[in-house]
Amino acid sequence: MIVTRLFEPALAQTSYIIGCAATGEALVVDPTRDIARYIDEAAREGLRIAHVTETHIHADFLSGARELASRTGARLYLSDEGDANWKYQFADEGTLIRDGDRITVGRIHVDVVATPGHTPEHVMFLVTDTAAADQPIAAITGDFLFVGDVGRPDLLERAANIKGTMEVGARTLWKSLKKLEAYPDWLQIWPGHGAGSACGKGISAIPSSTLGYERRYNWAFRSPDEATFVEDVLAGQPEPPNYFATMKRVNKEGPPARRIEVPPVLASDRLPALLRDGASVTDTRAIEAYAAGHVRGTLNLPFGAQFVTWCGWLLPYDTDLYFVMDDPSPARVAELARQLALIGLDRVAGVLDASAIAEAHGPDPLARFADVTPAAIADQVEAGEFTVLDVRGATEFAAGHIAGAVHIPYGRLPLELPSLPTNRPLLVHCAAGTRSAIAMSVLERAGVTRAINMAGGLSAWEAAGLPVVTGDAR
Repeated sequence: MIVTRLFEPALAQTSYIIGCAATGEALVVDPTRDIARYIDEAAREGLRIAHVTETHIHADFLSGARELASRTGARLYLSDEGDANWKYQFADEGTLIRDGDRITVGRIHVDVVATPGHTPEHVMFLVTDTAAADQPIAAITGDFLFVGDVGRPDLLERAANIKGTMEVGARTLWKSLKKLEAYPDWLQIWPGHGAGSACGKGISAIPSSTLGYERRYNWAFRSPDEATFVEDVLAGQPEPPNYFATMKRVNKEGPPARRIEVPPVLASDRLPALLRDGASVTDTRAIEAYAAGHVRGTLNLPFGAQFVTWCGWLLPYDTDLYFVMDDPSPARVAELARQLALIGLDRVAGVLDASAIAEAHGPDPLARFADVTPAAIADQVEAGEFTVLDVRGATEFAAGHIAGAVHIPYGRLPLELPSLPTNRPLLVHCAAGTRSAIAMSVLERAGVTRAINMAGGLSAWEAAGLPVVTGDAR
């Protein structure tokens, strides 16, 4: 058996290629839209992709399963578990699979086990190399079981807006975990995500585990009863990014096939006209460079580890997108387009070179953000001279925040701007500074001029010995 683990850092997501060396057949599990990666990797191993499947209808990326099967001539397998309210819309291009079914990959048996909870149709795959054993070596668990965590059961309600499914999903997830009692401690766990994914709240960065290790150290296995598990699994889940709802819908219906195209590098003197016309222009430079000088009206989403998530929170799907880059080399532009395509942001109309922006901008000075340290602003905050805007997540806010702060996560700012108090200037902060810098660009683009960024965020506030309070936002 040949096993290849393909990790996508932009999503903290893992796909697997399971190949039979004897027959040259391969199965791909949970492919992203970057299907060339799987074709190339299989070819390097001397394998032919004959089967494609996935564990569930994904929320955090656009599935490449149907397109990969179509491109390679492979057989597509999709889950037929779940109820009529939430199923794949599936024509005749493949095979529906249910609990107890088997996919045969040469001498390898891949057995389907229904594991609902994260989603109703979720399945895991038990992998047995019959050339060496008569029991499975591993379980590909998708978003059911992670290293150190389990898949969140609230996304159908919070992302797909199917009301009343959150607690039901949690109880179903508990029952799915109980199924694992039938398997030995040495069963390897090959999960679908690592640390950094919003599909769980405490996923480890360790790429794989064993069932015995998870039984001992994963919090979910230590819950004494179902009621405690339900309460714990629903508590503290991060806010699902806005784009999750789009991914759920599109992956259920079947994403359209589309090759990832490299956008053109445009002349920088086009920027003023683009902004006058209301175009979506995102500056991908680091927050320090953006704060030091940028064109007013651009959004700042640094091209780094969380870029795709930030874009999924704040960029639209129904308009052309433009990006300012400090390195518009062909390789970097191609990588930008590839990462955006992972979540279906395909309307990338062009990029602009940041080095030429100042010259193209004309005589008006570049905009800059005002920064202030906690120590310098603490007395004014205490005197009520600022509205403190906390743009962190709800769990972070509840764990400790500045007294009287208004809580709006940065990704929801565009929708909740009308609710912001306007009688005092805003003091914007997050945990350490990145999300508040993004929020500052959102505010500026919306025409909010009286806003200051608190350098270092709440971490710096607490380090200065300044007080915080606990409790949920009102």
